[in-house]
Amino acid sequence: MTSHPSRHCTVELQALPSRIGQVRRIVSAQLRYWHLDPLIDRAALGVTELLSNVHRHARPDKSCTVELELLPDRLTVSVRDHDPRLPVPADATDPADATPLATCGRGLAMVAAVSESWGARPDGENGKVVWFTLSATAATHGHPTRPPQDTPRPAPAPAPAPAPVTATVVAGVSAAPGGGVTVGGGTAVPLKVAAATAPAGAAMASAAADGGAAPG
Repeated sequence: MTSHPSRHCTVELQALPSRIGQVRRIVSAQLRYWHLDPLIDRAALGVTELLSNVHRHARPDKSCTVELELLPDRLTVSVRDHDPRLPVPADATDPADATPLATCGRGLAMVAAVSESWGARPDGENGKVVWFTLSATAATHGHPTRPPQDTPRPAPAPAPAPAPVTATVVAGVSAAPGGGVTVGGGTAVPLKVAAATAPAGAAMASAAADGGAAPG
């Protein structure tokens, strides 16, 4: 049975190798839902070590409960089983602590290395809880509270006004009194200025055509 309240998650299971991988995925998914992605690797490693200890050492059965509790500043991961014996971290200098019959393993040293704190406490007369904590402050502060907004773009600058048309002197065309032009030394015709983008020579050719004069 699995429940997923907003800040609390529990998973009941038999601590068998096939189920441990499933619990790792559940823990990872729950931390993503809480936006605690930076804690996923350490939490998954810690819960794997605790469940492995239950699988290897707990008696009389392997049933247990994994619990995640998120407070504003920390995440607590705990495993409750039905064996009242409290674990003691293995001493790497004492070979007796590394025997297969030890009630703890080097997994607890791994839990201590990846967590902020850890511990164990009796749970009634026939069980215990082993837990560890991770700091949630940095993980939550590193997650944006809302999607970033698009930066407003400035309005495009208005296009510059077209430059005034400048007359260009071409062969056979000369200025005439009164603002007209004389084409090929013939009749003076009024000058029609074309659009700003048209060459000055084209404007003069248009003026000659309107006056009915042929180039000399």
